[in-house]
Amino acid sequence: MSYKGFINCNSRVSKEEQEFYDLKMKAAEYYRANGVPQKMEGVLNDMFFDKPDDIYGYLANYFSKLSSPPVISRLLGKEIYDGKGQLSLQAQVLCIIKNEEKTTCSAVISSHSEVLDNSFQDPSGVTNINNDKRRDSVMAALHWIHESLNTILKGSDPCDQTGVDKILSDFFMARYLEDQDIRNREKENQPPSVPVPEASPPTAPPKDKKGGDKGKKGNSTEKPIPPPEPSELVLPGSMAIGSVSLAVAKTGALLQCIPLYKYIKALRNQQPCPKEMHIPVPLVTLLSCGKMSPGKLNLLEEVIVIPKAGQRLKQIITMVLKLQKEMMKIMNAASKTGPVLPTVSDSGALVVGYERPEQPLDLITEASNNLGLALGKGIHLAVNCAAHNLMDYPKGKYEVITGTPKSPDELVDMYEALISKYPAVVALIDPLRKEDVEQWERLSSVVGASCSLLSDISSKPQCHSSREDAPSLPGVRGYILNQSNETTVTDLIHVTTENKGAVIIGTTCGEPCSDDALSDVVVGLGVGYVKLGGLSRGERLTKYNRLISIEEELAQQGILDSRKQHTSPLFVGETEEQSST
Repeated sequence: MSYKGFINCNSRVSKEEQEFYDLKMKAAEYYRANGVPQKMEGVLNDMFFDKPDDIYGYLANYFSKLSSPPVISRLLGKEIYDGKGQLSLQAQVLCIIKNEEKTTCSAVISSHSEVLDNSFQDPSGVTNINNDKRRDSVMAALHWIHESLNTILKGSDPCDQTGVDKILSDFFMARYLEDQDIRNREKENQPPSVPVPEASPPTAPPKDKKGGDKGKKGNSTEKPIPPPEPSELVLPGSMAIGSVSLAVAKTGALLQCIPLYKYIKALRNQQPCPKEMHIPVPLVTLLSCGKMSPGKLNLLEEVIVIPKAGQRLKQIITMVLKLQKEMMKIMNAASKTGPVLPTVSDSGALVVGYERPEQPLDLITEASNNLGLALGKGIHLAVNCAAHNLMDYPKGKYEVITGTPKSPDELVDMYEALISKYPAVVALIDPLRKEDVEQWERLSSVVGASCSLLSDISSKPQCHSSREDAPSLPGVRGYILNQSNETTVTDLIHVTTENKGAVIIGTTCGEPCSDDALSDVVVGLGVGYVKLGGLSRGERLTKYNRLISIEEELAQQGILDSRKQHTSPLFVGETEEQSST
């Protein structure tokens, strides 16, 4: 007799027994509706024939395949400090995995702050202003993460990078437009201000007593320089977007049990298993002698080594370290005040103080000759001029050397002479302001046959540069970009696949970020070159070490492509022999 029949026959069944029976019926229906009995029967039958040593491990593996896919449960933002002791942001992703909330991955990216014009600022207050802006930006990013982004990303698939980045980008654009609208309304409500006169064009050089021009031949009048384009402020909080995007990418790679570089490669190529992968050629910063150096020379923000393609990373790093050691030996021998105390820049390079641009290049040339390195054949040089930081607008000239300003046309002449004297220099990064279009065109015509012109677009708001083609400048062969602020992983994929010019992924010069994920990103993106700075700071070397580890992994798996480092030579003077082994 069934239990139900028994209940009908026995009217004295207690209320507790009736409730227990009803509960059993509900449980049975719940399990039947979810197919539990059938699945249990199936796995028990299979396990009986397989007879595994670890019975419960067998069951765990079976049921884990039936579990719901992970979803993002919430985001966490944390205040941390970067390699310079500056306040920064770490984004963390938590997911519901097999019915439990688990912390998955975190990420930190660099951030470009508003560039202050030091020529119009009180130097004693610049640091405090930057620190206040920095804190405000980090606090805004934390608010974005803990409030808005936490809500809109809850329940999202962490393996849907494109979908997550679309949400992040849409959110940022809404905040960006809202901020612009507020700024415009504030300007409209402000009382009219006294117009500031534009910088007058430089006057002709004064005449000496004999009627000649002092310091210049000829009587040609210099053209007024184009005024700078209005700078777009970095939106406070924007670092939350790039940090969350990278943390989600790390999470997706973790959940799929593959390295981040393979995950990025699969996103880029839309295929899960790449047959071959290559390591980008590292552009290693060797010297820094820009505005922050002790000498009068302001022009050479970075002197960069371009090693021959096809070498292993350890070979390249060993070679650069030997070159650095030999340069220190030469400087110590030439010093009249005893051994030179090495100073390291934020970019991880040796800081040197010189008076003329030829001096650091002569130092590298002498050190290379002493070591038997074929400068101009085995290795080449690039110079990051960062000319946009050197313009003295009241004078209308570049402060190339303290006390020796140069007009845009004079600066072009200077580059032409420098490249002619040092043919190993095969690239100039930001040799002029982007407003000096006429001089970019002229410079390309006079040095373009032997030297590539590159433009760093990293400091531009990524809401523009990452979603569109890079700005067009005459003669530019490539662009430098890094993941900072609101640049998402999808943005980097878009730029490296759709942009007409070559793209070099790099790090910011001024903010050392300790996260080594950039090395995975550049390998996954398949770029030909990567700019990680020098070899003298821990946050830089972690990225180089990660690249070495990836190279070793690819070699062990037999998928390291050392023959095709990049599709075509980027730097003038590179040959197919240098591009392949």
